[in-house]
Amino acid sequence: MSTVTGAATSMRDHGAMDEVTAELTHIVRQDTKPYFLSSALTGGDPEVFFSTEAIPSRIADMRSIAAELSIDVHGFELRNWPAGDIDLCDDDDVAARYEPDLVAMLKDMTGADAVAIFDHTRRSDRAEGANNPGGARRPANRVHVDYTVRSGPQRARDSLGEAEVDRILGSGGRIVQVNVWRPITGPVLRSPLALADAASIPACDLVATDQRFPDRVGEIYQLAHGAGHRWYYAPEMTPNEVILIKGWDSLDDGRARFTPHGAFVHPGETPDMPARESIETRTYLVFEAGVTGA
Repeated sequence: MSTVTGAATSMRDHGAMDEVTAELTHIVRQDTKPYFLSSALTGGDPEVFFSTEAIPSRIADMRSIAAELSIDVHGFELRNWPAGDIDLCDDDDVAARYEPDLVAMLKDMTGADAVAIFDHTRRSDRAEGANNPGGARRPANRVHVDYTVRSGPQRARDSLGEAEVDRILGSGGRIVQVNVWRPITGPVLRSPLALADAASIPACDLVATDQRFPDRVGEIYQLAHGAGHRWYYAPEMTPNEVILIKGWDSLDDGRARFTPHGAFVHPGETPDMPARESIETRTYLVFEAGVTGA
């Protein structure tokens, strides 16, 4: 996993790359803490109790700068990573073959000492969404970050165990939440994923928002619009590619910690194009004290 350097924090001129202009859906700032009901509660799309606004945004093609991207600097990376003949729509095949592959590849890519997988979510922009144990899911079209400075460590404790998190952090280790986003079918022609360069997002634009589940209340960041945000996407992604997205980092030393992202309507897409089908896997990467990545 790359470390932060001052020279690496700025990517080449945004305007020099191929780009599209499309609307990204942001939260409207409000005086009280916003909240929404999760798909686990509604059984379908989340029910939102705050206002949003669609902001026309320049979204650049990340492919020409893929070699420069780092989840520690920019918050995301585009990687070639074929899934072979694994059936990503079959829970048993995902558990038996995809998860071990994920663990091995994430260790190799990042240098992590351990990888814990704690969630898979399939999404489709078909009207009925994609089937998941927690309900049907469609693309998340509000730009957001999956975890916050509060919920990132709490979800780690829920997933890894409180004693293990205390041991890792107490000994000087590091824990990083990373999503692995992959198309199930491709190329992706509808509802592609936009990602913000984390270095372009000031903390004041991240709005902590309650996410209500049947048995708990989580917290994510919705993104309010602000000047200077830089957005990227990977046109026509295939199932042989993944995007790594950092959702939280236990280190607060200037490196990327929170990466806003969300689906958007590409200006070239039409209703007769194939639906976007994707799977995202939430993981925690563990770096023990004294190793390169920590």
